[in-house]
Amino acid sequence: QVQLVESGGGLVQPGGSLRLSCAASGFFFSAYSMKWVRQAPGKGLEWVSSISTSGGDTSYADSVKGRFTISRDNAKNTLYLQMNNLKPEDTALYFCARGTAFRGQGTQVTVSS
Repeated sequence: QVQLVESGGGLVQPGGSLRLSCAASGFFFSAYSMKWVRQAPGKGLEWVSSISTSGGDTSYADSVKGRFTISRDNAKNTLYLQMNNLKPEDTALYFCARGTAFRGQGTQVTVSS
């Protein structure tokens, strides 16, 4: 069965960095585009970034463009999100997802001084 397990979240000060990882299993990882989405407290899901199967094409929400970088290692079946210059408004539960049907349990990112 499809499994997506996120890790790497935590508490960080504004301006800090975190690198999220998502370990994928149960499907042919390199055959699927992947994405990161997030959910802030009391709000709905927000798309953050997507990446193509090869990693050659990426896209970002305007709110994170220039600060976040999505990448993948198909040999390791792992998706990444490098987050730099974090802001308090980035505080959310971050999920990796395959399409709309599959999502991990999430990893919490809290940006606060």
